[in-house]
Amino acid sequence: MTLPRALLAMEPRFMDGLFGPDGLDRLTRLVDVDPGLVVNDFTDVPELASAEILVTCWGCPAIDAAVLRRAPDLRAVVHVAGTVKSLITDACWERGIAVSSGAATNAVPVAEYTVAAILFAGKRVLGIRDLYRTERRALDWAAHFPSLGNYRKTVGIIGASHTGRRVLDLLHSFDLDLLISDPYLDEAGAAALGAPLVGLDELLTAADVISVHAPALPETRHMLDARRLGLLSDGATLINTARGSLVDMAALTKELVSGRIDAVLDVTEPEILPADSLLYDLPNVLLTPHIAGSAGGELRRLAHSALDELDRYSRGLPFAHPVLPETIGRSA
Repeated sequence: MTLPRALLAMEPRFMDGLFGPDGLDRLTRLVDVDPGLVVNDFTDVPELASAEILVTCWGCPAIDAAVLRRAPDLRAVVHVAGTVKSLITDACWERGIAVSSGAATNAVPVAEYTVAAILFAGKRVLGIRDLYRTERRALDWAAHFPSLGNYRKTVGIIGASHTGRRVLDLLHSFDLDLLISDPYLDEAGAAALGAPLVGLDELLTAADVISVHAPALPETRHMLDARRLGLLSDGATLINTARGSLVDMAALTKELVSGRIDAVLDVTEPEILPADSLLYDLPNVLLTPHIAGSAGGELRRLAHSALDELDRYSRGLPFAHPVLPETIGRSA
């Protein structure tokens, strides 16, 4: 059987972390590809002319009309990462190229991080850590933190994205009350996810912990502005593992400096905060450098998912994780 020809398009440094020896072995059994040829610029790449599949990841350039003119045989893109917005152009949809993304796979570690943050928020880990570090003795922790505990706490999920759905699925294992807000979700869809559908303002007012999983779109920029952040109850925790642009950072910083709410922030705007940002040192903030998504050994999960998609393609089956032109505009 003739294998479909593929070309690897990404920053070359990601290859070892993604595939490893076993993954590369399977890759070369599924497609006709040179594992030593990894491009992050389509200029002067003769192999592009015969490629039926592009296997892409972070660092792949945009696949525009000019690229497609030099890739007459291209029929599919398998992206070994989340969003494809930086590389898939209208020209790809006009060609009818099939696109697969690892967004659902990448949602797994993000959801795990989020659930850990939610449970730690309920146990008031940040505040208790600091008080224990200072006192170094037994105290009546519940007296110092009256809201201590996760039983029947209300968790609000903003966005029924891959990650938002995964978070909800994991949270059903705990004795929590769940809410969801998403303008593209209806009552039946919310019921299937096991969470009542509410408006965003209602969610912010009612939830003890709010976790953001909406896409970064023009209409979602600063969706959590000063007014909406002011709706959070005293002692509430805001978790953002989506995109920093969804939150007005100046307004959030003001709320956090006051000590009124807590935050777990894996993403910010800008992506790396200035060195003098107050958020680095605030005791009620857990700040991490965009590590919730696939990292380290978790990259292999992305590669395995992409290899499964290549296997499906080689057998004439549709992708299990397709990206569709009608939904990409409202996805991450």
